[in-house]
Amino acid sequence: MNRVKFVEHMSYGRVSRREILRNAALFGVGVAMMPRLGHAVEMLTVMEWAGYDAEDYYKPFVAKYGAPPNFSIFASEEEALQKVRGGFAADVMHPCNYSVGRFVEAKLAAPIDTAKLSNWKDVFPALQTAAGVIVDGQVVMAPADWGNSSIAYRPDLVDEDFKKNESWSIFYDDKYAGRVSMLDNEVAVQIAGLLLGYPPEKAFMMQGEELAATKPLLEKAVKNSRFLWNAPAEMQQALASGEIVAAYSWNDTIKNLSSQGVPVAFAKPKEGYFTWFCGLTLLNTGKADPTAAYDFIDAWLSPETGKVLIEASGYGHANRKSFEVADKAAVTAMGITDPVEHMKSAILFPPIPGPILTPQVQLWDEMKALKK
Repeated sequence: MNRVKFVEHMSYGRVSRREILRNAALFGVGVAMMPRLGHAVEMLTVMEWAGYDAEDYYKPFVAKYGAPPNFSIFASEEEALQKVRGGFAADVMHPCNYSVGRFVEAKLAAPIDTAKLSNWKDVFPALQTAAGVIVDGQVVMAPADWGNSSIAYRPDLVDEDFKKNESWSIFYDDKYAGRVSMLDNEVAVQIAGLLLGYPPEKAFMMQGEELAATKPLLEKAVKNSRFLWNAPAEMQQALASGEIVAAYSWNDTIKNLSSQGVPVAFAKPKEGYFTWFCGLTLLNTGKADPTAAYDFIDAWLSPETGKVLIEASGYGHANRKSFEVADKAAVTAMGITDPVEHMKSAILFPPIPGPILTPQVQLWDEMKALKK
């Protein structure tokens, strides 16, 4: 996102979240053929985030085909989109709900026949019909992974008033000046909209005078932040040491700090907390057997994959049965006690049209420059 920051902006910090999963993944893909059911077929090619290429996330596929697919690792959906537009042949892509529309508009996405997915019936109903999953009456993305954006805070270091009345206003309260950390992302603009009393659908789509009205709050958020964070590790270390007492965060922070014995809580702000989700999309540019593409997607939707995702990363999975088979302590560490109720009450990050998002990004860039 500029966003050059454009890519990060479009993905609500997705690049930073993926740093948590990043491992020694190989960039690019190789050309390969694999035996399947007694004859050679073109290898499935999947465009994926680094870390999600680990076999634990698609074991049923490997069990059936005897080998992983080819992977093309990307850092942002925009990067992946331009690569496919440039002629790269891929069969499956792992976008987020707010970016999948870009692949549809470019006529690169193919409709998904959910009847071919044995695990579709167990996907949370709230995700089956969420924005980005269905476009023009057709399913274009199978939801897979999801997570939360809220306030991670030290209950031993904040005052009782905040604990009794959790609110995004902690970032704009001079009492906490120098003791909080906001994410370096235009989501701060949208949070300011919530604090001004706009409903979520308006806060995401602010323009003109509505957008300008957020300036005083944004100045406070920038001024009060000890630092505007980009690297999750930096923010989590600051919380652990007590350098800061609260930060914009994802639920992996709760998992990581709790496992270290650090007292930490995940707020449910009265203005609302956020949920993001991503999934698998069929591309019409690939050369592999479509059955293999469906088998890969179905493997990702399995409760076994969900168990790995929950326990390893602290993120949620689209298959509700995942929460039944995952370690209960791992589910608790996510800061979620009831996934179904959570889906009902969370604010889902929506797709934002470029003409609306761009001024928000520009305003945040202008405001954060005050930090320098």
